Amino acid sequence: METELAAGFPTLLKQCSIPVMKTPLSLVPALLLGSMLLDFPLCAADSGLRERLADAHAIGADHWIYNDLDKAKAEARKWNKPIFVTFRCVPCKNCASFDAEVAQGSELIRTLAQTHFVALRQVEMKGVDLSQFQFDHDLNWAAMFINPDGTVYGRYGTQSASGPDAFNSIASLERAMMRALALHAAYPKNQAELTPKHGKDKPYKTAFDMPGLDQKEKLRGQTERGNCIHCHNIHDAEQNQARLAGVPNSAFLERWPLPDNVGVHIDPQDGAKIERVSIDTPAAKAGLKAGDMVTHVDGQPIISIADIQWVLHNISGGKASVLFTVTRGGKDLTHRLSLSPGWKKGDISWRGSMWSLRPRPGYWAREMKPDEVAAANVPAGIKPTKVQVLNGNQPQGKAAKDAGLRTGDVIVGVDDKPLTMSPAEFNVYVRLQHKVGDRLKLTVLREGREEKITFPLVE
Repeated sequence: METELAAGFPTLLKQCSIPVMKTPLSLVPALLLGSMLLDFPLCAADSGLRERLADAHAIGADHWIYNDLDKAKAEARKWNKPIFVTFRCVPCKNCASFDAEVAQGSELIRTLAQTHFVALRQVEMKGVDLSQFQFDHDLNWAAMFINPDGTVYGRYGTQSASGPDAFNSIASLERAMMRALALHAAYPKNQAELTPKHGKDKPYKTAFDMPGLDQKEKLRGQTERGNCIHCHNIHDAEQNQARLAGVPNSAFLERWPLPDNVGVHIDPQDGAKIERVSIDTPAAKAGLKAGDMVTHVDGQPIISIADIQWVLHNISGGKASVLFTVTRGGKDLTHRLSLSPGWKKGDISWRGSMWSLRPRPGYWAREMKPDEVAAANVPAGIKPTKVQVLNGNQPQGKAAKDAGLRTGDVIVGVDDKPLTMSPAEFNVYVRLQHKVGDRLKLTVLREGREEKITFPLVE
């Protein structure tokens, strides 16, 4: 299989439209075939951590270095290989099947990871350099490809309201890995165009240096399932600090926008090929077309959707522009997209960090099944929810309980309007439309009677 992979490498690179090969493409297979001759075992650095986390996907996957970046850098320098580092929140169910495929299930990914990369499985954020590893921290699974000197080749991993794996696939990860290898083969001649992929240094080095990180002393203890820093905790800490500085919650609508925000939908099986362009969007007006292969955005080489998001993340949400360079019919074309204020705003209902935004309503209500809706005699056009959890031991839950809200209440209205939102959408609504100190108005059905309940949103 490895021989077939090497033989097909130039063809795949051409299909992927790798734009960075200043040197002859024929040199790439020789470099890669040379790396195949290097056979070395990579063992887990901390089997105790793996056992404490019950990290089943790491069992038998000894080609991964386990949670030890320093060892990965040393091996990468020794063998002149790029580092393929994955970030995985082991307890999280989202992306679990994809993680299993990457970690040990896919023979193709295993072959690529073992022969051409130094593979690192990072399962906690406690000691991670947050300036080096800048990615969307709301992801349950993410990857970065870096040179041991810190140069970033690219990012992989995208999530949205469409689902945790709507953009992740073994096929597109393979292509991202191939593109990263091409960038590594051309390095350091392409260093100038790679520099912006690192990003500006953060004012703090690790999570423990972040002023907004909660429960620091507890988290300094031994890492276990109930005592680890999740990726989304980085965004939580940023939001806590922003709240103290008076930054509105609406600012977090602009985080890591999808290329769909500018009218570009990327083929999730490729990661760089435009599958469709939405009508009357900046992309359509600029002349981008379905079938175009995105090679650069604002001059940065693209290996996946996440790379496009990285560029868009760092552009102003006001009036702005962005350059998309694509390959079409064997030609390189550059299109300037003009963006209007508000273009970055998106759906944050899926984000884990959404739950740390204030205010919190103090209860959790679930969606109701059709037979429950019929039995409750809910008027048409309403999306009722049923109060499942009401924690009277917390200030927010106590305020709702003291006002009369009860477990089992059917909520049919909010702020004197019919409820037409899912539970996740409702929680976003509260955080965007209200602030701590406001009063939330609910209309509920209880034993067939409609009641009005109003309570304060407290810290």
